[in-house]
Amino acid sequence: MSKNHLLDYVRKPSQADLDALPARERKVIQQYQDRLPISRDTNTEFDTHLTFGQRLADNVAKFGGSWTFLILFASLLLAWVLLNSNILAQRNTAFDPYPYILLNLFLSMLASVQAPIILMFSAAPISQRQAGCRT
Repeated sequence: MSKNHLLDYVRKPSQADLDALPARERKVIQQYQDRLPISRDTNTEFDTHLTFGQRLADNVAKFGGSWTFLILFASLLLAWVLLNSNILAQRNTAFDPYPYILLNLFLSMLASVQAPIILMFSAAPISQRQAGCRT
């Protein structure tokens, strides 16, 4: 479709002069002619303005909710239990015997650090939607 054909296509159905159109509509037609994007990518725009802490929170939350993390964490817990219940308990050298109080402390500390980071991550889509609403 040539540029002249596009101009004819736009003018004929509406019988409107392009100069009579609002500037915003003329810009849309011009960008369409030049095969440029008409809208902006608010996700990319939003990501460029993230602080270091926000990017860190995103990455921690993404990793904390991944299958890789779940498998590694389950493996670590299983290894801890096996090590303290079977291997070291037979020698009477278990450093955290059942009921695994030290493990419970570590899990509590992990949860206390991970929870606010996940909350920060979940707040990001709200800010993204607000950024997308701006004109």
